Amino acid sequence: MSREDQPPEGSPTIRTIAMPADTNPSGDIFGGWLMSQMDLAAGSVAALTSGGRSATVAVDAMIFHRPVKVGDEVSLYATLVRQGRTSMTIHVDAWRRPRAVARSEKVTEANFTFVALDAEGRPVPIGTPAGADRA
Repeated sequence: MSREDQPPEGSPTIRTIAMPADTNPSGDIFGGWLMSQMDLAAGSVAALTSGGRSATVAVDAMIFHRPVKVGDEVSLYATLVRQGRTSMTIHVDAWRRPRAVARSEKVTEANFTFVALDAEGRPVPIGTPAGADRA
């Protein structure tokens, strides 16, 4: 089995169930819903890495390989892949597992870029405590 055929090792950053309220007229889950879940997973890693507030500033192009259906379990795996002075890049893999099926399928992946922010919303070096004076 190749790396693309099985989810990453370890626990997902977020695991959720796709619900009927998240569908488009064709009955598939909106791509925007999935992207927001991916942003939440990346944001969790960004918050831990920055030690405080951060914001999404960019998302690499996403290609949806498979649709997500109502009732699918969606697992999001987020990994820090680059850390700069004020920014960080987090890679997120999205996998779906249909109900009553043991095998997961990769849905999409993307890199999310975040910037650490101070209390006024200005970029700050990663790890600067909230409320600390800016250099």
